Amino acid sequence: MEEGILEQATVYLLNSWAWIQTNFLEPERLIELAIIGVAILSSNFACKWIHKGILRAVGEHPLVQKADRRFLHPVLTAAISILLIFTARLLLEPLMATYLLNIAVSLLTAWLVIRLAVGLLANRELARLIAGGAWTLAALNIMGLLDPITTVLGEAQLSLGDVEISVLDILTGIISFAFLMWMAFALSSLLEKRLQNVDSVPPSIRALMTKFGKILLVSIAFLISLNATGIDLTALAVFGGALGVGIGFGLQKVVGNFISGIILLVDRSIKPGDVIETGGTYGTINRLAARYTSVITRDGTEFLIPNEDMITQPVTNWSHTHRLVRRKIPVQVAYESDVKKAMALMVTAAAEQSRVLKVPEPRTLMKGFGESGVDLELRMWIDDPQHGVSNIASDVMIRIWDLFHENDIEFPYPQRVVHVKNEGHQTTKGLSEE
Repeated sequence: MEEGILEQATVYLLNSWAWIQTNFLEPERLIELAIIGVAILSSNFACKWIHKGILRAVGEHPLVQKADRRFLHPVLTAAISILLIFTARLLLEPLMATYLLNIAVSLLTAWLVIRLAVGLLANRELARLIAGGAWTLAALNIMGLLDPITTVLGEAQLSLGDVEISVLDILTGIISFAFLMWMAFALSSLLEKRLQNVDSVPPSIRALMTKFGKILLVSIAFLISLNATGIDLTALAVFGGALGVGIGFGLQKVVGNFISGIILLVDRSIKPGDVIETGGTYGTINRLAARYTSVITRDGTEFLIPNEDMITQPVTNWSHTHRLVRRKIPVQVAYESDVKKAMALMVTAAAEQSRVLKVPEPRTLMKGFGESGVDLELRMWIDDPQHGVSNIASDVMIRIWDLFHENDIEFPYPQRVVHVKNEGHQTTKGLSEE
């Protein structure tokens, strides 16, 4: 058996060497190879000269350098090489066969077209991957090697139960899956951007449509890629049952958060742009993802809260029905002060703030008589809780402080009465704690 393998290997090597001698080592082929090498080197020198001319005309701008490096240089190199090789082919055709020059022109033309097509992609790594794969297929087809390779890969089959899958089917499925998944995510991103510009649709409905659109597109891409491999889709019934059992045991939290996110979008209890407070976190909802809710606080910190917690834990939505929020500021004044004047000054302090609404107007109420002073309460309304509710209260209290000091309104100190007992009599003293 070993001797048979050695004989086959020897025959293959001899045939390969004969093919190399016929196609590359003959004098005519060597001339063609030299012409191709000179053309490529000359095009590179020409591109460098063009690059310097562009920099002298436009200046060393980063965008110009980036465009030249990513797009202009490879495209010009291929175009000039094609022009030089094509010219050499026209000159040599009356004298000799131009086998390699024809192949070089075809390969460079395919590379130029592919490079122009993928140059529109923003992702550089993805563009290189697509360009390399497409050019490899084009090169094999031009050299006449694509059909033999596909035949060999199609004959190499694997048995999966009653299904026969070839290596070619697997490679086709992988390429189809990668391309279709990229298309699905690109289309879902485009759908999300389009829906964001539709003001007539509520934010929660836009998020729900975006989420279902992404799920639908990814599912279709997955099924088409499986079909491309030749797998019968009816066999997914067993796989689906196994997946359901796995989800039931190992992915309870993930599925729970996913279902909770859908419930939040359907009942519209919270939506992007709402101002909420939950678990000590106060901020604006940035987005509703499949697993979490993104909340950005006033200091720029972004919290990722699981969707399940948004349903099971108490949530204060400051803008659920409307954005009107009433703030209460308790203030205590001394008994010796003019209470009515203090109440008017508190209203003035609130009215001076631009964020405090004029309708409903701010009001001050007397809440009771405390141990040390009279208890007052200022009530005011705002309609922009997304800009903060504590900061407006702070601004109003600072203004109350200034107005009280300007108008001799005193803040009380705690009052205490101390009884001192002696042997024959009892003395009562009033003390104020500072």
